[in-house]
Amino acid sequence: MSYKLIRFIIRVFFNYFTVTDINGRDKLLNTGAYIVAANHLGVLDSALVFYFLDRQDIILIIAEKYQRNAFFRWLVGSMNAIFIDRYNADIRAMKIVIERLERGEILVMAPEGTRSPTGGLVKARPGGSYLVAKTGLPVFPVALTGTEDKELIASFRHLRRPRINIKVGQPMTFPPVDKTDRQAVLQRYTDEIMCHIALMLPESYRGVYADHPRLFALERDSGAAVPANSSKVETSR
Repeated sequence: MSYKLIRFIIRVFFNYFTVTDINGRDKLLNTGAYIVAANHLGVLDSALVFYFLDRQDIILIIAEKYQRNAFFRWLVGSMNAIFIDRYNADIRAMKIVIERLERGEILVMAPEGTRSPTGGLVKARPGGSYLVAKTGLPVFPVALTGTEDKELIASFRHLRRPRINIKVGQPMTFPPVDKTDRQAVLQRYTDEIMCHIALMLPESYRGVYADHPRLFALERDSGAAVPANSSKVETSR
């Protein structure tokens, strides 16, 4: 089965079996390399990538645990995705991703590294920020709601079309990281990306970033309502 056919099937599925709203898709570039960073709610998120991104050169990173399944190995190969070890420094996978970005492709990543068990954001890993800083490419924060596995199963079981929402934020770029305080800088970049995602999510989805000082600062800058405990000192810049 070809890439184009799989993508056609995915688009038919989302068009006819879900109600999917996309806000800000016009911000995404039609040419050139960039990175998309999104929260991760369910197994459907990977397929959703090929619905809302109108590109043929998508780099999708898949957790190594799925490599044991013959169907997923075939599907990942068909979609030109990459298996990655989430718990160790996977130099081989990183090298492939960087080489493909240098050719002008686009990377879609979930900084959290795994599906959220509650729907709320979980603490993100710094690997994605390393790629953002290493390549100097713009990263677009994307917020997803409605793709939780339990919610989707319940909707389909009751013959309802689940409502999925996608919000695309403004792109960001980050300077390269030197050897001085490298881990702290990567963590700051990671928090910046995740707080921009959190800003576009309902409060119930913000998880561990709900009380982050940087999120409060972003809310003030955007004119959004600021929680009562927003007097915390901003420490992430």
